[in-house]
Amino acid sequence: MFTWLKTRWHRTGLTAYISHPDCLQHNMGTGHPECPERLTAIRDQLMASQIFDGLQEIEAPEVTDQQLARVHPPSYVEYLEACAPHVGTYRIDPDTAMSPGTLKAARRAAGAVVHGVDLVCEGKVPNAFCAIRPPGHHAESGKAMGFCFYNNLAIGVAHALTEHKLERVAIVDFDVHHGNGTEEIFHDDPRVMMVSIFQHPFYPYCGDKPLGTNMRNVPLRAGSGGREVREVVENVWLPALHEFQPQMLFVSAGFDGHREDDMGSMGLVEADYEWITRHLLQIADLYCHGRLLSVLEGGYELSSLGRSVTAHIRVLSDG
Repeated sequence: MFTWLKTRWHRTGLTAYISHPDCLQHNMGTGHPECPERLTAIRDQLMASQIFDGLQEIEAPEVTDQQLARVHPPSYVEYLEACAPHVGTYRIDPDTAMSPGTLKAARRAAGAVVHGVDLVCEGKVPNAFCAIRPPGHHAESGKAMGFCFYNNLAIGVAHALTEHKLERVAIVDFDVHHGNGTEEIFHDDPRVMMVSIFQHPFYPYCGDKPLGTNMRNVPLRAGSGGREVREVVENVWLPALHEFQPQMLFVSAGFDGHREDDMGSMGLVEADYEWITRHLLQIADLYCHGRLLSVLEGGYELSSLGRSVTAHIRVLSDG
């Protein structure tokens, strides 16, 4: 097990909480698990836990076409714009639908991550959490799927590499589903390392055979819980991250691995997310000058989602 080293980065300032009301306007229909109430549940729990007042609330800007184009070709962006309905919904696939508010929400979601990169890299905040929807880690460079349209985190990573001239960036994904879109975008990019856990076999039915040597994908069986995940963190993630020595850490923070979330079949609890977050902060402190940006992905049981995000943010804000 890795222990804290003496040379830790000392954080100052308030953790940023980046969101926008437009993210509530994306609606895939009654009963769909990726619903606007997800963001409300998070905010309510943060307030009930008396954590929200200790955060720096920041409104997300819209992503620009130039920022999108670093990850998604213009033809794909134009395709989504052509699909966007004026009323009702348009189904991209059986699970993924667009409503009149979808693209504005998606542009705010991606813009939140880009803005978070700027805030963290410029030292204006110690770290940040993007409370956004739609999520993004299933979106490939030219394909929407799995509730995702733009790959929010990938757009932020590309911004960090291009605008802030970072040379090594690490991505950590602990969603119950494999972040296939993020892997497709960055596989074999030597500037990017991705470490992840996910239930397998399970949607999107890939990831067990990494696309590049910079991908440390660890599939876990249904029923895996905190013990199995902590072993992966200690035996796979941390050695890889210590060797890579990233200059910034990005987190695809999916909370659908919680034992109360029936989207998957894993057994994590709030204490596990807290433990993971503390170890990620250690890496950020050692190598990244504290730079860590966490981006909401999955998590669909509203109570466990609110509690898990609160546990995650409590660690980020307390240090």
